[in-house]
Amino acid sequence: MLNERRLIAVEVDQFKPLRDVVFEALRKAILEGVLKSGERLMENQLAEDLGVSRTPVREAIRKLELEGFVVILPRKGAYVSEISFKDVDEVYEIRSALESLACGLAAERATDSEIEEMERYLLEENEYLYNEDLSLTVKTDVGLHELIYKATRNERLIGFLINLKEQVYRLRSTSITLPGRKKKSLGEHKGIVEAIAEHNVALAQKLGQEHIEHAEQAMLKLLSKKAENKKETY
Repeated sequence: MLNERRLIAVEVDQFKPLRDVVFEALRKAILEGVLKSGERLMENQLAEDLGVSRTPVREAIRKLELEGFVVILPRKGAYVSEISFKDVDEVYEIRSALESLACGLAAERATDSEIEEMERYLLEENEYLYNEDLSLTVKTDVGLHELIYKATRNERLIGFLINLKEQVYRLRSTSITLPGRKKKSLGEHKGIVEAIAEHNVALAQKLGQEHIEHAEQAMLKLLSKKAENKKETY
């Protein structure tokens, strides 16, 4: 059964295949909690809600499975995948090392114009601090991190980080919902950008690693709270 909050019918994009439009709509719904972890995805209902046929919905679900957002169980159907403690440990363990390296290289190599753009992202993030639309905060967060990656001038490192992008996106969208996390994250971003602007490699590496560790702690708190709530219902 779908969440009480209905999905919105998609708009056809002449420049994009319908399956991709549906995929993006469903992924957004998962990231924003409209479709919750463990929820079964019924093709007929999704197609009706999105105003499309079942075919693009089926294709989108397959793509969501490949990116880890959905699990398809034989004879049972498709479900929104659960985020496990193991998932968090593995993803953040890798991300902590890569982000620390990226921040250090950015401190060494970022241009004045890139630093100015990072500072613009901070201003934008500050504007969204008390906005209930989490997608705006996440979009700005992603943009700032991608700018830092670009400033590394290391294509292989950028490739590794991009490969983690989808898994990180979902975790980021969840961890940011912890009360107070948005404000704390902004403060951490400011520290990182300041270290990059001062070309302080060691400090940028340290702050980059701490930022990811704090994000992981927020995610683990949310998972623990969810596990406790489940126990209380039994």
